[in-house]
Amino acid sequence: MLLKMQVLEKTDIFLLENLSESKEEVANCPKFAEFLASGVDIFINDSFSSSHKVLASTVGVPRFCCTSLAGFYFEETLCQLKKAVKTKKKPYMAIIGGGNLFEKEDALQCLASKCNGLIFVGMMSLQILHVLGHYVPPNLLEPGADKPAINIIQLACDKKIPIFYPKDFWCVNDHQPTQMEITSAHGMKDGWRPIDLGPLSLDELDSLLTQCKKIICFGPMRFKFSSQSPIGVSRLAKTLDELSQKGCDITIVGNAACNAIAKESAVLSSYHMIENAAVVWEFFRGRRLPGIMALDRAYPFKIDWGSVYEDTTQPLVVDVGSGNGLFLLGMAKRRKDLNFLGLEINKKLVSRCLDSIDQHGIGNGYFIATNATSTFYSLVSSYPGKLEIVSIQCPNPDFKNPKHRWRMLQRSLVEAVIDLLAPDGKVFLQTDVLGVALRMVKLFLKYGKDKLIQEVWLQENPFGVRSDWEQHVIDRGDPMYRVMLMK
Repeated sequence: MLLKMQVLEKTDIFLLENLSESKEEVANCPKFAEFLASGVDIFINDSFSSSHKVLASTVGVPRFCCTSLAGFYFEETLCQLKKAVKTKKKPYMAIIGGGNLFEKEDALQCLASKCNGLIFVGMMSLQILHVLGHYVPPNLLEPGADKPAINIIQLACDKKIPIFYPKDFWCVNDHQPTQMEITSAHGMKDGWRPIDLGPLSLDELDSLLTQCKKIICFGPMRFKFSSQSPIGVSRLAKTLDELSQKGCDITIVGNAACNAIAKESAVLSSYHMIENAAVVWEFFRGRRLPGIMALDRAYPFKIDWGSVYEDTTQPLVVDVGSGNGLFLLGMAKRRKDLNFLGLEINKKLVSRCLDSIDQHGIGNGYFIATNATSTFYSLVSSYPGKLEIVSIQCPNPDFKNPKHRWRMLQRSLVEAVIDLLAPDGKVFLQTDVLGVALRMVKLFLKYGKDKLIQEVWLQENPFGVRSDWEQHVIDRGDPMYRVMLMK
């Protein structure tokens, strides 16, 4: 990217086409992301289809912006996916095309736990037939997918939901491509490959879908051996169109499925259409999507503070990057007059901390698994009491690596802390690396909007409770660098 800063400074609208061709984009290069964010205060991501990837333009840029938000399409698509996971509309069926069952096992198990039935219409249906004991030519099977297929069938049995698989196929002869015949699912033969669903399968499919109130359809709905649009795909698309006109809530996933529906439907607005299937499969796997986590509203839940703390009028102390929680748990036991909140990105550590809260009956402590850089303001601003203290201690365990040393403390976090901190509130900064300590102080004073006063460097921990890393550093005889800032 040969553009210079002068170009950006003279430009009102700056359009970049096809950033995916840039290696810096794919590698989420910090320098490239900072360049893209030059002069930008508010970042809006409306590319939901790429939210499962770690890209400079979607994950890197928000680090250098004051505010990072989802666009209207992004928000709408995410909302639809959340509804697909949590819905009261029944019967709810999932139509599943395509292949790669092994990679999609977790997502399919999620669908099996949410839906009233799974309908396999593509290459995965052959794997289902195979593990159910029907003969399928070996060249049509996916290596290593037997166990995942068995697991999905077992889960469906446990949930008492049906699994549909084709009862017949249109098949073509490998050696004479013009020779076609209808083959029963019980009588598949070597040298023949399926190209479309047979009439019995389509009739049963129509019957299964008739009473549905909600459907999610993953494409492609055709077999990979089909050279042209099969009749079965067209008929299924017509069936879905009829159901949508009757009020059925239908989500179509994947380019191929969206194109098939577009050919048959006159009213596409009645569908929820998501062209990129990969991001949807990732969502149903339960994985956190990087493009979502980079936004300010990455933490989607409202906190019921009354169920978290016994007394929500008490001042709040927030520890950013709370780790294993020893500091916060110790403080909560010592200071019953304060409420303590730990923000930590590691979910496993947070789970252990919450277990400790329950085991010890601590009513003034709580932990949340989140990226505090992007969610601090939205979370803490809803707390009924005042924010009295914010602590940031040893911000990165890999602080010997300059490449990662400064990532935790960003401008957006500093400004959120300053905005929410009560008058006379304090910011406690601590680390065993002098360069990190100086950098943190510099950032707070730079972006503190002239609201902070720096007190002297502290020789001792003012709280009398040490974190595990602080104790480790002291035990080995090394210094800790501490400072308290006051608003």
